[in-house]
Amino acid sequence: MEYYKKTNEKIIEEMINFRRCMHKNPELSEKEINTSKMISEVLQHYGIEHKCNVGGYGVSAIVRGMRDGKTVAAKSDIDALPIFEENNYPFKSVNAGVMHACGHDANTAMLLGSAIVIKAMEKELKGNVKFFFEPAEETIGGGKLMVEDGCMEKPKVDYIIGMHVMPHIDTGKIEIKRGCLNASTDEVEIIVHGVSGHAAEPEKCIDTIVVISYIITALQTFVSRNTAATDSAVLTFGMLHGGTKGNIIPEKAVAKGTLRTLKPEQREYSKRRIKEIAESVAEAFGAKAEVCITESYDALINDDNLVNLIEDEAARLFGRDNIVIKDVPSMGAEDFAYYTKNAKGAYFHVGCKDPKEQEICSLHNKDFHLDEKCIKIGIEIQSALLLRMLE
Repeated sequence: MEYYKKTNEKIIEEMINFRRCMHKNPELSEKEINTSKMISEVLQHYGIEHKCNVGGYGVSAIVRGMRDGKTVAAKSDIDALPIFEENNYPFKSVNAGVMHACGHDANTAMLLGSAIVIKAMEKELKGNVKFFFEPAEETIGGGKLMVEDGCMEKPKVDYIIGMHVMPHIDTGKIEIKRGCLNASTDEVEIIVHGVSGHAAEPEKCIDTIVVISYIITALQTFVSRNTAATDSAVLTFGMLHGGTKGNIIPEKAVAKGTLRTLKPEQREYSKRRIKEIAESVAEAFGAKAEVCITESYDALINDDNLVNLIEDEAARLFGRDNIVIKDVPSMGAEDFAYYTKNAKGAYFHVGCKDPKEQEICSLHNKDFHLDEKCIKIGIEIQSALLLRMLE
């Protein structure tokens, strides 16, 4: 099917304008009310069947083919970040302290454009294509909520793809990774209980600040001494709190952080060692440590056959020189793993850096910007893949 004839300049221009409108009016996770309405209005305009308020303010759309076949899907994310934008575009964020600094506005425009392209071909389709516009990806994992709300069922999804813009890759290039793409994450909280008292009399106290400091230091050894050099694990504490005044030894101190691992067995071992080390160190000082580890995203494992398909289509559309093979997984998390629990899936990256720019502006940055030519690239590769997945 000559899908690319449907990807005309009118659709590209419309999606660029949509992206700019979305960028100008960003909404934080779990508050994507107007963003959801904007998406719904476009889908309604093109006669695309859809449902709102899926997993929060998510939108689930479907194009049903005229003949029975597989059901395939693609997903994007729609939420923004709590960042003050420093760019000076006409479509700069008008919501102070809120910004699309992760490119979710472009991801959404690409998926919406793909839905329009696929809709124009519905009479030729054998099977169904679903489109998931996911809320709250940056916080509570909107993918989990959408899956729990039934987006992968009725009809059941057989294969799913996801893609994300990446500013370290030039526009026109596609980055792929076989196997593990992203790490699993777990939230770690350690609460140390001791005995409070005057700073001048530490011998009468059990100093929780000292104890929790030793625990944090000791926990770094499970990565350096309990994890094989060929594996990866990251334990980072980003929050430490204890006490109310400089001359009072506090009764309690709290540390919060994240654990990131690549393999399920490594994940379980790491959680066990964190608990053992924290409790043992606290006991050595006469204190008590409570360790609470809350599971978050699973590791994202791409289906190699789908990655091969992405590689083939990217080579056909853009040339093999424009394919970037990612060698090592990222220790960052991606909630696409919730979808791949229910269907075979693969996630990949679309370059969004203007090749003329020398410096890379990273995601989650107040200066983040992208080359809007990537929107056409994203619509083309995504539309092509969805059609190939139906074969």
